[in-house]
Amino acid sequence: MHKYKTYPQQKEGFVILIVQHQQWMKEAIAEARKAEQLGEVPIGAVIVKNNEIVGRGYNLRETTHDATAHAEILAIREASERLGSWRLLDCTLYVTLEPCPMCAGAIVQSRIPTVVYGTTDLKAGCAGTLMNLLQEPRFNHRTEVVDGIMQEQCAALLTDFFRELRVRLKQNKQQRKEE
Repeated sequence: MHKYKTYPQQKEGFVILIVQHQQWMKEAIAEARKAEQLGEVPIGAVIVKNNEIVGRGYNLRETTHDATAHAEILAIREASERLGSWRLLDCTLYVTLEPCPMCAGAIVQSRIPTVVYGTTDLKAGCAGTLMNLLQEPRFNHRTEVVDGIMQEQCAALLTDFFRELRVRLKQNKQQRKEE
């Protein structure tokens, strides 16, 4: 993987950058919790430019019945509108889960230079797990990737959500049997 690939070699700069990444990842986790409150898979994203959040998003696929309503896509849309440009230069995208193929494509198309994600996606990850669309040399834009920021917290969001979902589904099944 690309663990801390973009960190400077100086120890002081390294610590400062980790703290900044954690600060913004906490914001992405807060967005994921909004999705969770709606019964959505808890994935959240924020886009930061000049130390300010310019776009936020959380998973809304079930709520909107829209397969493209991923956290990253919604954050990109908001940031583009706010900045008045589809080119999100000088921005960093923070997302709790490794981007899927659709989101990786949108990240490349919007020219986001850096993506920081929390936990890998073994089923659809396209920032290095299944493939790496963000750094594909045949594309005209490549994105730096930093992974593993607050990995345990980001993974726990998903693990806990799906564990609770399985319990609810089992209870519902049992309840239907009893009726």
